[in-house]
Amino acid sequence: MKIAIPRERRAGENRVAASPETVKKIKGLGLDVVVETRAGLGSNLPDRVYQDAGAEIAPDAASALADADIVLKVQRPLLAGEGDLDELALIKRGALLFAILNPYNSRDHVAAYAAAGVNAFAMEFMPRITRAQVMDVLSSQANLAGYKAVVDAASEYGRAYPMMMTAAGTVPPARAFIMGVGVAGLQAIATAKRLGAIVSATDVRPAVKEQVQSLGGSFVAVENDEFKQAETAGGYAKEMSDDYKRQQAALVAEHIKKQDIVITTALIPGRKAPILVTREHVASMKPGSVLIDLAVEQGGNVEGSELGKVVVTDNGVKIVGHANYPSRIAESASLLYAKNLLALLQSLHNKDPEDNTKGRVTLNWDDEIVKAIALTRDGQVVHPAFADTVREVQTV
Repeated sequence: MKIAIPRERRAGENRVAASPETVKKIKGLGLDVVVETRAGLGSNLPDRVYQDAGAEIAPDAASALADADIVLKVQRPLLAGEGDLDELALIKRGALLFAILNPYNSRDHVAAYAAAGVNAFAMEFMPRITRAQVMDVLSSQANLAGYKAVVDAASEYGRAYPMMMTAAGTVPPARAFIMGVGVAGLQAIATAKRLGAIVSATDVRPAVKEQVQSLGGSFVAVENDEFKQAETAGGYAKEMSDDYKRQQAALVAEHIKKQDIVITTALIPGRKAPILVTREHVASMKPGSVLIDLAVEQGGNVEGSELGKVVVTDNGVKIVGHANYPSRIAESASLLYAKNLLALLQSLHNKDPEDNTKGRVTLNWDDEIVKAIALTRDGQVVHPAFADTVREVQTV
């Protein structure tokens, strides 16, 4: 079987879907690997390191993708009219495509995969189960995004993070407030703390309080009886009463006034990101304060944030809206993402020595991982969240 790793062509994408280490291990499974030339340059991985690992280097996307049984990408392939190349048209019918496909924001692509007969799998839909942890691309990439957000805030902030006592005077420590304590938020707390900031965080789930405190941060929430029961048995947040929301909003508003760095991380799959920081909050902050909006690509958590821009408000607050945070730390992000993909391939690889399909990747369509990430199969849309695209496929 041939596995293709083409160069990423979407604007601002510096990651690549394979590393020399994963190429070696894929080759060890008895699979052929073809890497498009310059595919790894954005992650400081030149062609020669892939060649040394056993990959064939293709001169262009057409050569890399020709007759490929499996295509590994970071982002979804370009369609006709999206760029200078129709990548989907180069993928053969029946091929398996594994990538971060962002289907909620690109339903037309889901229909196109089905129409092209490509079996498409969205890596971001990986279920949160024990055996899939090593394949969890959202966690691997969000972890790095949380780290990079703190580093970017440090570069935009005009003062030092830690307290510094010098003969010329004392520099007070920065105060960093993390809003949303998922994977990105936890890494942001840990990184800001290591840099010497006084760190606080908030979240709607009571269970994360101990996680915040274990990393040296303080937890900010109205901790009444309603809050203590705000989590379902499945670990999800319950809808809070309007009265609680008012109390929490007042507490956060007072807290933000005192912060130097605010990092927001709240995302809801398939929906616009919730507003966490209003224009009134921003207006109350000190000159020189920095807001990093990690949700800017889904509408933003901060009012006034703009995708791809650093906005400086009238009161001297910087609102940072960089796109694609994992790509801003591309080498590390690529190495982790490549391992996520390798783990998935290893789980699908046929290891039965008496089976004549040994050395191939075979799909059990009833497996809970495959069912969770599969968007299309044999020309049909199979993911229930995109059932409404079936009608679109028929007219493509």
